[in-house]
Amino acid sequence: MSERFDELRDRITANDEAIVAAVNVRLRLVRELWELKAALGLGQLDPGREQALRAALADANDGPLSADGLDALVT
Repeated sequence: MSERFDELRDRITANDEAIVAAVNVRLRLVRELWELKAALGLGQLDPGREQALRAALADANDGPLSADGLDALVT
């Protein structure tokens, strides 16, 4: 293949690995938050916070991820 082809593939792989690492960090944080909420006698989900998070992510999304794709990502 070409040097550019290999470079793009390497960058995609590095990005994919960073995404997986970031998702795992997020999942650990959510687990810790849910444990804290349980200790405080609170429910896991906060509809207002969920709506605010989705709105903030939609505002931060400059594409090419579609609105439907973003929704699938955070569901």
